[in-house]
Amino acid sequence: MSRRSLVKITLGTAAACACALLLGCSSKPTKAAEAVALVVALPAPPVPPPEKLPRVMLGIDVLEADGFKAIAGKKIGLLTHPAGVNRRGETTVNVLRRAPQSKLVALFAPEHGFDGQVKAGDNFGDTVHVATGLPVYSLHGANRKPTAKQLKGLDALVIDLQDIGVRSYTFNVVMRYAMDACFQNGVEVIVLDRPNPLGGLKVDGPPLDPENMSGVGAFPRMPYVHGLTIGEIALMAKDGSRVISGMPVTDAVRAKGRLTVIPMRGWNRAMRWPETELKWMSTSPNIPSFESVIGYAMVGLGAQNSGWKWGIGRDFPFRGISYPKKTPDDIIKAMDEWKIPGVAFVKRNALDREGKPAAGVYVEVADWDRWNPTELSFYMHKQAAKWSQLNPFAVLTTDEARSFKIHVGSTAWHDALRREGARIDIASFLRNWSERAKVYREQTRKFWLYP
Repeated sequence: MSRRSLVKITLGTAAACACALLLGCSSKPTKAAEAVALVVALPAPPVPPPEKLPRVMLGIDVLEADGFKAIAGKKIGLLTHPAGVNRRGETTVNVLRRAPQSKLVALFAPEHGFDGQVKAGDNFGDTVHVATGLPVYSLHGANRKPTAKQLKGLDALVIDLQDIGVRSYTFNVVMRYAMDACFQNGVEVIVLDRPNPLGGLKVDGPPLDPENMSGVGAFPRMPYVHGLTIGEIALMAKDGSRVISGMPVTDAVRAKGRLTVIPMRGWNRAMRWPETELKWMSTSPNIPSFESVIGYAMVGLGAQNSGWKWGIGRDFPFRGISYPKKTPDDIIKAMDEWKIPGVAFVKRNALDREGKPAAGVYVEVADWDRWNPTELSFYMHKQAAKWSQLNPFAVLTTDEARSFKIHVGSTAWHDALRREGARIDIASFLRNWSERAKVYREQTRKFWLYP
């Protein structure tokens, strides 16, 4: 007997019993009739509310919404990391694996590894992605760019990396290195764009001198805070003048190279990360939050070879600062005297590496519009020279001096610090860098994808 027949019979029995009761019949409804009556009495389940999605569609979301047309019929590799997720939080690896007309055959890992847990600067080797069995090729080990062998058989390399808007953060570098290799080996590059978490309006700090180009700076004359998305940087590398492109391949190879950028939808240059409504995914061990992104731009250079340390114990990465033998009160008093626009210094409690209470100084952005992201770092350099018996920048080893210059970008700043120490004139450098940032912004405006 079918389920539908059973329902009809049971309902008929219930109705008959009800009629019998009305007529004075002594018979009682059966248990089956009572059960069905109870089921029928239950209210219909509520309609689930529509899924609340972030207002910004990432490049990976747009690729999928467009039916994966950009990768149709292609064997692809993927350069990504744990922050490579769609706006629902699903990994780009999984999204690409369900693309119906393409095949994901290889993965590539930037600094910090495919799982994002490798310490900054540490090299790592090739491995296998456990969930898929795909090879994971390291681009921060024996190689800094894909080899011809690794690219063999690929039609395209998809790049989905969340950058943080700062020149020395190496994901924009590994992208350019990968573009170099792909263009030389006839492999298309497809960049899935993502927000610049600092927005697209802040351009600040020293430009990168061409002689200081390295693995922490691959684009000559790029200010430390560049105001571009990773997709816009890719367009600049491909089609920008050689003055700003940074790509070592010949113009003929660059012209022949194939680049596709999948833009976002819903993002504009005034948006900082919170306005995107996207969840921040840790891009590296010390960048667990948007607060750390701000701090990296603000004090990362200040802690370079200066004696300053960032963080308060194990907390507030890049937002806390400390200096040997100086109390939080000492630091606040000294830094307040510089009257740096847009920032404020407050005492915060945290835990040290052993889990014991610690106190330190937390740097707040008190006025975003007046805030020049890198300015604090240069006052940290000046203050370090003021507090030290020996100018710390005059005694750097050759390797330390190189590290300082490739991160800061400016040989002139290094040489002036080494020569003048606490007497250095910060204002003159800030004016020069501000004017050059305006020039850079105009040079790169043609590559903007967003208003």
